[in-house]
Amino acid sequence: MKVAIDGPAGAGKSTIARRVAAALGYVYVDTGAMYRALTAEVLRRNMDPADATAVSELARSLNIQLDREAGGGTQRVWAADRDVTEEIREPVVNQNVSMVASHQGVRSAVVAQQKGMAAQGNVVMDGRDIGTTVMPNADVKVFLKASVTERARRRSLDLVRRGYSVNLAQLAEEIRERDMFDSTRRVSPLRRASDAVEIDTTHLTVEEVVDMVLLLCRNREAGE
Repeated sequence: MKVAIDGPAGAGKSTIARRVAAALGYVYVDTGAMYRALTAEVLRRNMDPADATAVSELARSLNIQLDREAGGGTQRVWAADRDVTEEIREPVVNQNVSMVASHQGVRSAVVAQQKGMAAQGNVVMDGRDIGTTVMPNADVKVFLKASVTERARRRSLDLVRRGYSVNLAQLAEEIRERDMFDSTRRVSPLRRASDAVEIDTTHLTVEEVVDMVLLLCRNREAGE
């Protein structure tokens, strides 16, 4: 079974996808981590994230690896044989990943890898274009959303845990800007697939959302 979970930043995609994969014993693939790993390497090399030609060339040559063991759990991420698992969650990566991921050459290179991963077996994959581009024939498609205020609150808690100081109003504005950029970009924009089930996670617990997605999966398995 292929499960696609899409949505904007802070809607809970990775958390939900990881737990759903663990509950089902499926492989979990965090596609956003791949774009983040590329972004981290772009910044490490002092490249311009807006340079489509150079960044796309790097995307085609960079060795990005994910720990894709079945059953969920913490997923380690490597770029050019460097463990960048923590680095890809830094604010500077957040601020540049949308630009890096918007280039046609980057999307072509990374989506090809993701399609290969999806073809290998039961998988739960999350991102922004999984149900529309990467796995358009997924058995279960979910689109998670939440209010900007709630998403900013969640992101701030994560950043504080990592030792960063946070301006909540500024963070909310950055999320609004990223939503606009991601949903209006020319290549694989953020949008809900027509056959995806939309879940507003604003006032739901993680456990409640996981249970809703698992019910969709089990109904699909039962042919309902």
